[in-house]
This record gives sequence, structure tokens and C-alpha cells, in this order.
Amino acid sequence: MIQNNELNNSFNYSVLVIDDEKRIREVTSKMLTQEGFEVAVAEDGNTGMKMIKEKHYDIILLDLMIPGISGLDVLPYIKENHPDSIVIVITGYATLEHSIKTMKSGAFDFIPKPFSPQDLRIVISKAIQFIQTLQDIANEKSRMGVLVNQLSGGVMATDFNKTIVLANPAFLKMIDYFGKDVTGCNVSEVIKHKEMKSMIDRALSMPPEVLSDLTEEINISENIVSVRCIPFRDRLKRNIGTITVIYDITTLKKMDQLKSDFVSMVAHEIRSPLNSIGMQLQVILDGLAGPATEKQQEILTRASEKIRSLSNLSTELLELASIESGLITQEKEKFDINHLLNEQVAFFQEAALAKNISLELDEPSKLPPIFANKSNIDEVLSNLISNSINYTPEGGDIKIFAVATKSYFHISVSDNGFGISNEDIERIFDRFYRVKNEKTRYITGTGLGLPIVKSIVEAHNGKIKVESELSKGSTFYVYLPYIET
Repeated sequence: MIQNNELNNSFNYSVLVIDDEKRIREVTSKMLTQEGFEVAVAEDGNTGMKMIKEKHYDIILLDLMIPGISGLDVLPYIKENHPDSIVIVITGYATLEHSIKTMKSGAFDFIPKPFSPQDLRIVISKAIQFIQTLQDIANEKSRMGVLVNQLSGGVMATDFNKTIVLANPAFLKMIDYFGKDVTGCNVSEVIKHKEMKSMIDRALSMPPEVLSDLTEEINISENIVSVRCIPFRDRLKRNIGTITVIYDITTLKKMDQLKSDFVSMVAHEIRSPLNSIGMQLQVILDGLAGPATEKQQEILTRASEKIRSLSNLSTELLELASIESGLITQEKEKFDINHLLNEQVAFFQEAALAKNISLELDEPSKLPPIFANKSNIDEVLSNLISNSINYTPEGGDIKIFAVATKSYFHISVSDNGFGISNEDIERIFDRFYRVKNEKTRYITGTGLGLPIVKSIVEAHNGKIKVESELSKGSTFYVYLPYIET
């Protein structure tokens, strides 16, 4: 008997036996009926074709050498009218070449005469498993189709020749396309935006050792969409197509612009008066407006420091607004990251020596050039190193490590300083948030340094994270995508 775990719900499957030998028809029909199949028989090709025309059969056992229309002629008819039917060829030993030919024409398998019940069970089991696999694939495809079509974001998949395999309604709406069905069309027939077409070309040509999603913001009509494109690969890491996902970010961009405009206006309005007040205070401190007592000098010095802090705050607010506006992503260049790292370490050596702190750069090998905004990567390193110096007590150690992998530049800044509590770690990238305890309350700052660092890194499609333990130190990790240019 065919086990149920081999053939789930076998009684739901229908079988047609086309064979001119009555014994074969009767024995096969009897055995399969006992197994729970719905079985029909035909003694020749003409009868079999009529029955196939009227009904779909899941499995067809087809004898090649039958009177009238031969099995070789019946097979193309089956594949044309019922391509999902599984055809198993029944053949004599003398016609093995014919059976191989029929398999090339679409037959699933063959069974030579004379065959035993066990031989038949084995080949039928294989056919049922194949049908179930096809059904699973079809069901999964249907579920995925429903899921993709219901997504609010746009999704498009192409093959290696840039032929569209899938595009959901949201995608077509966002690219302003309302024409014929796009499945089977070339990308150039549907997408008119050169930036998006360029992203697909770059994704298809991405080398196997690199896997990076390409990101752009594109204006389409009056909307702004965020576009992400990535190559789709087989198990040998060959590019066989692309996946493109787009989101309408028009509302978010407008809100961000309003926020940035407001921050810029406030910062601009306060920076000039603050600078003016600071200059006036300096004039008095320098004695150019007459002598000042020691007490007056002390008060004016504290006031000058506060003015300078407020001025720095307004400068950093303006810088943060500039980063969030996306301007830095348009100003990238290719430069030597090794040189930049060495420059930063040399610049901060004096400040580190003043606290008897060891500042070292661990550079295991020559790093390839990086394609990024140089001044902003410089600021990332500057903020992280200065933070480590500020939050490391005298006699501490700071180590900077950099390495390039196939996909990312990894840069880490480690210290054995005060460390950060678990509660504070969750908020250190928030604006204006500063860690305050007995050890750190005397350290001044605006609370915008790390938010600026995070914004810069994310604007480069990178990531920053931190690991820390109180009284043992902190390590900041920066990941920047390596893009060959």
C-alpha cells in the first residue's frame, strides 16, 4: 500500500490509464482504486484524447505503442491542453529510446513493461510528490502575490535582462504609470526616470563580493519617493535580477523641511547677536574699554564662556539642519581614509597628553579609498575621539581601529573611561541629551555631538552603535558601506 505520509489526500487525485492491453488497464485500475485514486481507462489514443478534452486528469499513464494515434502523438496534445497533468509513459523494453524522447517532450517519467505493483507505486509516489510541490509553489506564489499587492510601498522585481517579473499597484502608482500590464515588459518601457533605471543597471553589474542596497531620493511629478534597489542572486551569488522598493516620503520631507527651516531661522537669529555680545565682552576683558576689577573680570569671563557655548549650540543646530536636509549626500568625493585617521590622531595628541592619556591608531593594513563627504567623516571621527578624551580620566587609554571588509568600512573608537549606564545608552543619540553623574557633571557640551554623528553616518547609509560598561569604558562602532567607484 502507498503510505499516507507519502501521498497526502491521494483520493483527491485522478488518474487516466491509456493502454491497449486489457490486463494492464484492469490491474492498474484495481490497484490505484484501492489506494484511493479516482481511476479512468482508455483502450486507445483517440478515446484517451476525447476523455482528456472533457476532463482534467492529475496523472496520465500513457502507453507509447497503442493502436490508432500513438502515445507519441497523444503526449503533445496533453501538454497543450493540460500542461499541469503529469504524464508517465508505459513502454516495452524495446522502446526505451522512444521513452527518453517522450520525456524530453514533457513526460514526467516512464515505467517499462512488465512492471510490478511496487514499481507502479514508486513512480506514482514520485508523481504525487511532484504535484504537491507544484501546488505548494503555486500556493506560496499566490500568497506572496496577495501580500505584495496589498503593500503600501511599491515593489518591482526584474530578471537579468531587465524584464519586469512583478510590479505591485503601489509601485505603478508612484511612478505615475497607468498603462497596460507591465509583466514581461522591459524596464525602459515602463520607467522613465533615469535615476531609477541607473540604479537597476548598477545593481545588476554589482560584483559578487559586494552586496549593498542602492538608495536615492527621486522627484516624480510633485512627489518625492525614496528608492532602494538591490541585486537578487542565486546560490552561486550570480546576479539574476533586481528588487526595487519605493516609498512616498513627500509628507515626511515637507515636515522635515519645516522643522529644519525653523531651526535654521532660530539659530541664525541668535548666532549673530551672540557673536556681537561675545566680541563686546572680549573688548572689556582685554581692557580696551578701561580697567576692570578682578571680580568684574571673573564675572565677565563666565559670561563670555556661556555666550561661547550658546554660539556653539546655534552652529551645531545649523549643521544638524544641513545634514538632515540631505545636502551632504550630494557632496561626496573619493579620498584616503588612512590619511584622515592619522590627521585626527595627530590633532588630538596634545589634548590626550594633557590628561596623560594614550591615544593610538591600530591600522592593520592599508585601507582602500572611501567615497563619502570628507568634511563630515572628519567630523564623525573628531566627535568620537574628543568624547573619548573628555570622558576618560587621566592615565587612560584610547584605541582607534579601522578595517575594510567586502561590504563595509569598520571604524571603532574604544576607551577605558567612565562608561555609560544601560539607561543612558538608550538615549545618548537623542538631541541635547548628556550623561550626567558625579564623574561627568563638570564636562561641558551641547548634547548635539552624537546626534550629529548619527545623522552623518545614516546619511551615508551606514550605522553606528555603542557598547559600554560603567567604570570600564566604551566602544563606538561606525559602519560605512564600501562602494567601488
